[in-house]
Amino acid sequence: MTGAEVKDRATQRAVDALASQLRRRQLVGSREAALQTVHLLRKVVAAARFDTIDQLLETVRLVGKRLAEAQPRENSVGNIVRKVLKLIRDEYAAVTTLEEAQATLGVPKNSSSREEFFRTGQDPLTGFASTSSVARFVLKGRPTAVPGHRSAQSGSETPDTMHSGDVNRKAQSIKPALIDAIQEVIDELETVYENISKNARDHIHSDDIVLTVGKSKTVESFFKAAARDRKFTVIVAETAPSYSGREMAALLADAKISTVLVPDSCLYALMSRVNKVVLGAHAVMANGGMFGISGSLLAASAAKDHSTPVIVCTGQFKLTPLWNLHYQYASVDLGDPEQVLNLSELEYNIREENVDILNPWFDYVKPELIDVLITNYGDHPPAYVYRYISWNPLSLVSHALDRMVTEMYDEEDNKL
Repeated sequence: MTGAEVKDRATQRAVDALASQLRRRQLVGSREAALQTVHLLRKVVAAARFDTIDQLLETVRLVGKRLAEAQPRENSVGNIVRKVLKLIRDEYAAVTTLEEAQATLGVPKNSSSREEFFRTGQDPLTGFASTSSVARFVLKGRPTAVPGHRSAQSGSETPDTMHSGDVNRKAQSIKPALIDAIQEVIDELETVYENISKNARDHIHSDDIVLTVGKSKTVESFFKAAARDRKFTVIVAETAPSYSGREMAALLADAKISTVLVPDSCLYALMSRVNKVVLGAHAVMANGGMFGISGSLLAASAAKDHSTPVIVCTGQFKLTPLWNLHYQYASVDLGDPEQVLNLSELEYNIREENVDILNPWFDYVKPELIDVLITNYGDHPPAYVYRYISWNPLSLVSHALDRMVTEMYDEEDNKL
């Protein structure tokens, strides 16, 4: 047990409970998993006892690692943990910058005006918010100090070189700001459906025939928002063997939207009459591909053959820095094979054969089959998804290639 692990018993029980729910598939759905994760991380930060910011980061990292290992295929859990870790670093960097600004303007470290700034978020010297303070103006253009290093220009001390008591006080002082920042993430997740649906009328027009697969709360909200201004028809594939499309069709019909429920085998035949395909996503990979409900690949492939645009509605919290390097067609996340084929009704000799019956939960849809991703922060082409996430594997690859080419030319120069 390291000092960075969760010590509060109530918080530890909450971590154990969420990990158990994820492992047993009692918590299904990217948004629900993300909401439960961010609520837990807020509780972890509120109950954490730490002397330095690195200890808090390590605590959050260990909790996130445990949740991710409990259910590796629920990518939204890891995405939320990465976002919270970034918020902690950003808040600490902002406090560190403020410390340097106040020192530059001659404010004593223990003055009441300095504490007033931490409490109210206003610069005590000017009375304005921190974003427009004189301190920010003075520091504009100066490089931000990196924890553990000394500033090359000013020679000022960074948190690792300050007195330990000052570091402890600074680390503890940002806890209220961290809780507020995590609350903003919760608010974002709770309003993700509304924000995605804002521009629905720009993508669905009157008399359109739109096709969707299975049940998706995001797509449902998208259609209901478009139905306020447009009259259109939705074709819903019933999505065997789960038949979640039947629930989706009933929900849309209750909202007075013209709805047609069809079997999955009719998708290709009907695609010539369809104006666009709207799909939900379980996770969006860094290359622009996405994992959607089983049947999404069938619809996207048929749409590609008929030059029908494919729209994917997804919250930005589903964008993950991971790349799909293993699953060409479907995710190895399998459901009960009894839903596909009733084994009890098969003959004994067939049951004894080495036959694999697969029931994949998700299909992998390649980025070339998707035209646009509609998120709560706007519309994005799949080819540029890697630019909207903080970790970019392409940059690592390009740097590695550049280094290899440089070393190759260096070797040639040495030979000459």
